[in-house]
Amino acid sequence: MKLPSCAAALVAAALLASLTGASGMSVAQAADARALPSMNVEATVKALPSVNMEATVKAAQIDPRRPDDKLTPGAKAGVLLVERALRDRHLLDAKWVDGYFGTTTVAAFVKFQKSLGFTGLAANGLPGKASLTKLGAGRFRVTHIIGPGGRVSVGGVVVDARTRSMLAEAKRLLGRDLVLLQGSYNRGGDPTSAGTHDGGGVVDISVKGMSSATRTAVIHALRRVGFAAWVRSPDQADWPWHIHAVAINDTDLSSQAQHQIGDYYLGLNGLSGRGPDDGPKVTIRTWEEYQRR
Repeated sequence: MKLPSCAAALVAAALLASLTGASGMSVAQAADARALPSMNVEATVKALPSVNMEATVKAAQIDPRRPDDKLTPGAKAGVLLVERALRDRHLLDAKWVDGYFGTTTVAAFVKFQKSLGFTGLAANGLPGKASLTKLGAGRFRVTHIIGPGGRVSVGGVVVDARTRSMLAEAKRLLGRDLVLLQGSYNRGGDPTSAGTHDGGGVVDISVKGMSSATRTAVIHALRRVGFAAWVRSPDQADWPWHIHAVAINDTDLSSQAQHQIGDYYLGLNGLSGRGPDDGPKVTIRTWEEYQRR
């Protein structure tokens, strides 16, 4: 039963009076006593181990592309907590609880996301805020939370808010505008993109009028702010000259774009042939790491 607000206030006052009168508590002491339950809940939550979402999402992009079982730096503790939770839900065999967010763990996480009723990009195997929080209920707390934000229009194409901020900073560094040829969430819009633009975090940029040096400078700026970016030429496939950029750790990435991020970290060019990276060498950072630098 829920009391009317005025009645609730009277009950609270009576309770406070009884506490202070019968037990000799001061008003301040009684108020502290009432706050104890919520304080205990907060303390319990803080006592739970934590999963660094940034590091865990990064591992989910890189680990499936590794040729070995090397772990993504800073991710092991969080990945183990995620894998144990998946194991206890009978979604992951115990032998795969190893701190390595490989293809088997990604597939198990997809099953968990679908069990929540999630579909499409919300069930892409990357630990999004909602699914990771639900998996950790009572087991772990989620820190370093990231998200793509809402969908917005930039230069006539659709991207997410996080990608828009990244592009704006790259433009500031360059001191020039960038013309977008294709944005994100463009499922089936361009068959030559092999599905990379089906999700968020991906753009194609025009290189019209750019010299080779300018193209390299654009790639450098994009990489600095957290994109995996490459110049694409007609020699590689049936497409015109352009720059292809994928936002690292965008939790809306399609599976194909996730693979490009993993390959970028491994020094590859993001193409199906998995050739060596042909872009300028830049310290690889996510957008959030760039902001904290």
